[in-house]
Amino acid sequence: MFDRISEDIRCVFDRDPAARTTFEVLTAYPGIHAVLMHRLNHALWRRGFRWAARILSHLARWLTGIEIHPGAHIGRRFFIDHGMGVVIGETAEVGDDCTLYHGVTLGGISWKKGKRHPTLGNDVVVGAGAKILGPHTIGDGARIGSNSVVLKEVPAGATVVGIPGRVVQVRQDDVTRKRQEIADKIGFDAYGATRDMPDPVANAINSMLDHIQILDKRFEDTCRELKRMGINVDDSHVPDIDPKEIECITSRKNPG
Repeated sequence: MFDRISEDIRCVFDRDPAARTTFEVLTAYPGIHAVLMHRLNHALWRRGFRWAARILSHLARWLTGIEIHPGAHIGRRFFIDHGMGVVIGETAEVGDDCTLYHGVTLGGISWKKGKRHPTLGNDVVVGAGAKILGPHTIGDGARIGSNSVVLKEVPAGATVVGIPGRVVQVRQDDVTRKRQEIADKIGFDAYGATRDMPDPVANAINSMLDHIQILDKRFEDTCRELKRMGINVDDSHVPDIDPKEIECITSRKNPG
């Protein structure tokens, strides 16, 4: 139990550059409050204390502005950033390492009993204001753009934008994978934004990430050929990107 709580707290520092101390996270982050209260409510729900679980979840909603039904299954290292207006339904399932921003709804489209809310895989990011409706599966590593409305299955690694949501990109080639590795290193995610969304800063950064990884590949190929020809090549370590050097850019995409 305490390991789960510790993970929930640590993941805030990984995904929000505005987080400074553990005390600040525990006292000033409604997303953490909602998740911790849900852990308790879900345990009560599973043990049959369902009225108590509902009352406590109602209290959590009043305190945080985040509504999580105690029957929802939430994975490890789940982070809700800002959080106001988030709604997660009873039969929703959320995998590990998922991130939701404010105004997100994991809702149903039927009044029938049974599975009626979405299932999110691992490492899914859902942008601000997005709605995922119905018992659909969102694959591992998917990105749901801000204000999108998703009404069908989303494959792993896909990016979805629009109303209704449409897949605009599937991360499967080396170019996109390397871009994501660089983006992860510098902490850039842009609220689930993609190249296809009308965000000039996000598009510019994505273009730079593409350019960097292409230049890296060409440089490696050139050095390999020169060595094969017997030419001495300086292959010393290239310094990594310093996140502090671009903090002013990433902070614009993740206001604290």
